[in-house]
Amino acid sequence: MRNILHSDMNNFYASVECMLNPSLKGKPVAVCGSVEERHGIVLAKNYPAKAYGVQTGEAVWQAQQKCTGLVIVSPHFDEYIKYSKLAREVYGHYTNQVEPYGMDECWLDISEYNGKNPEAVAYEIKETMKEELGLTVSVGVSYNKIFAKLGSDMKKPDAVTVIPKESFKEKIWRLPASDLLFVGRATKRTLDRFCIRTIGDLANTAPEFLKSHLGIHGLKLWQYANGLDNSPVMYEDYRPVVKSVGHGTTTKADLTSNEEVWITILELSQDIGHRLKKLGMNCMGISICIRNEDLMHKEWQQKLNFATQSPFVIAKLAYALFLQKYVWNKNIRSVTVRAINLISDSAPMQLDLFVDQDSMTRQTKIDNCIESLRARFGSEIIKNAVLLKNVWMMNNQAKLTMPTGMANMR
Repeated sequence: MRNILHSDMNNFYASVECMLNPSLKGKPVAVCGSVEERHGIVLAKNYPAKAYGVQTGEAVWQAQQKCTGLVIVSPHFDEYIKYSKLAREVYGHYTNQVEPYGMDECWLDISEYNGKNPEAVAYEIKETMKEELGLTVSVGVSYNKIFAKLGSDMKKPDAVTVIPKESFKEKIWRLPASDLLFVGRATKRTLDRFCIRTIGDLANTAPEFLKSHLGIHGLKLWQYANGLDNSPVMYEDYRPVVKSVGHGTTTKADLTSNEEVWITILELSQDIGHRLKKLGMNCMGISICIRNEDLMHKEWQQKLNFATQSPFVIAKLAYALFLQKYVWNKNIRSVTVRAINLISDSAPMQLDLFVDQDSMTRQTKIDNCIESLRARFGSEIIKNAVLLKNVWMMNNQAKLTMPTGMANMR
């Protein structure tokens, strides 16, 4: 039988901030994005703030209404990355099967660890993290990844929870179905429609019924609820296959025109093209996600009949898709562009008679030249002239110029 741990660093961002600044300890603390840049939401909070009802994801002003003495701190992502790596070094003393799940969580397969009791190993890891890093963790112990993750969520902070194979039904079937990994809000709404409230309800529902309403995801959830997850914990050097490359932003001011959207898309595409080149990948599709001022979002995607990693080509295609799909009844708050359907840039491709190959070749030469200049002199050494009018700082009344021919492009 496998012995799987899931270690979750408690209130990670806030805990790191309080550890680095001892004067914050005991005070209600929330790590928040910049209000001025319209990223003003709670990214993390400590337990004193949680006691006031402060929640991750809510607006800063809402959190301050709940807790007037709330201490707001800006995030220090370099520190979070540092402590995330240090935590994985601790885990690496016990096994080389350490699979990250975000920055603050990891699965560990300790089945081969000296035959030691897995619960004892969990307590040892918990105390080591506290002594060496000054951070607390909650650790779940079970025989599969799904139950180990569930265990680490059941008791916080600074705790160990065991879900044995022999008695998991008594331990977890009474819990809400939403406690199970991969049961999100949309799935919960579907399950609620059929009075499937608990993990036990989910386990005892006919798998064919779940598949008919949730697709293959429903079958997976049925397996998880019945303890049938057998997915392996990946090794520490494992790198998941990159399936898409995207970049998005919430602008400082709402976008009110096609011209402003074009500048935003072009700026985002610079990073996407650069990352595709570093990965040695081309995309065979693009997608865009638009969120309006009411925080409602729409997403569209389109397949391509050619492969590209060109920032300008990606931007043109994304913008054409935007013009085709978006109806201007609301101003736009955020834009995300994504390159999808990735293939190796060395993969052979059938030429398309309806694609101007000479133009594509010229664009590739231009892109390679720009990439070379940026590698030598920095990313700001060369850019499209229209990007000198930074859309994130731009006055909404500014008159912008679109590239020739873009308005008629389809």
